[in-house]
Amino acid sequence: MQTPAFPSHAPAGLTLKAISSMATRQVLTELAKAYEAATGVHLALESVGGVDAAKRVQAGEVFDIVFLASDAIDKLLAAGHLAAGSRVDLVHSGVAVAVKEGAAAPDISSEAAVRAAVLAAPTLSYSTGPSGVALAKLFERWGIADEIQSRIVQAPPGVPVGTLVARGEVALGFQQLSELIHVNGIRIVGPLPAEIQITTTFSAGLGAHSSRADAVRALLDYMASPQAHAAKLRQGMEPA
Repeated sequence: MQTPAFPSHAPAGLTLKAISSMATRQVLTELAKAYEAATGVHLALESVGGVDAAKRVQAGEVFDIVFLASDAIDKLLAAGHLAAGSRVDLVHSGVAVAVKEGAAAPDISSEAAVRAAVLAAPTLSYSTGPSGVALAKLFERWGIADEIQSRIVQAPPGVPVGTLVARGEVALGFQQLSELIHVNGIRIVGPLPAEIQITTTFSAGLGAHSSRADAVRALLDYMASPQAHAAKLRQGMEPA
């Protein structure tokens, strides 16, 4: 992995406190390790359900950096919980479909095929994050929301949909590819087709009460730089 080639503007041994949603846990961990190896600056990252993360920031818990979906970051900025003008877009993340390892893979090559697969699934699940909200709206647009409601297994915040699929509790799972690629016991069928793909942009913001603004900006400069692109692609995401 290529390491940062610029100074961190922070003393080695400094720890930055951060919170993120589960979707970016793997890529942030990889990038933070590379940055720490080069600069000595440590990122103490806590990854939880995105809704819970936003609530904690809104409640006044102090973090140096907040990593969430861009719309959640914008809301925290507007409410003054993050420093004005500090949003940095990091990755774009798309949704994929998974079944239990060994199960037959449904056709998901078109919008009509995905709709048929959803109707045929005895159970299905999607996240509580932005992609799940968008999927629920898609099912409503298709006119099948009421028909499939009793078959939807809601993944608790912070629990990957892929885990439910691997356990056999869910036959068809929808979640961001970045959250599925590290789950054992599942088969990733593929991404949603382009016409219904749901892409979430994940961004970072500087905590309004952080006393380490320069160090935060230096870290985010690295995470948004071309040096970080390979890690993002490895984790199933596209550089923003």
